Amino acid sequence: MSALVAWVLIAVFAGLSLVHVYWCVGGRVGLLAAIPEIDGTPVFQPSTVSAFVVAIGLALCAVVIAATAGILTLPLSHTMLAWLTRALAVVLLIRAIGDFRVVGFFKRIRHSRFAYLDTIVYSPLSLVLAIGSAIVGFAGEA
Repeated sequence: MSALVAWVLIAVFAGLSLVHVYWCVGGRVGLLAAIPEIDGTPVFQPSTVSAFVVAIGLALCAVVIAATAGILTLPLSHTMLAWLTRALAVVLLIRAIGDFRVVGFFKRIRHSRFAYLDTIVYSPLSLVLAIGSAIVGFAGEA
């Protein structure tokens, strides 16, 4: 089962990475819905460089998951890969919980396009990715 979970995680992380690459090369569809707002004002203005860094990070998540599941070989021990995957699960869980302000299940600002999508898509996705990463990170442990 963990192999199936790993493949799903790889596909999701790769897809999210490609969305960020799309934004890097000038794509605009979905961009505004991905930026938190306070009173209609974006909390930050993402640069091309920051979107590219996020794209690389998401691609690396896919690579680490693939290596942990034995789909890809990296020059890291299985123990190191398992701990990296578990750390990823913790980071994703923290993202799902949020900053208690504009992102996550416990955000205070709830009346914006981003807040709505964060409640029904982004935070639940983060939680599912956290659970999946934990499954892959702990697979094969006795």
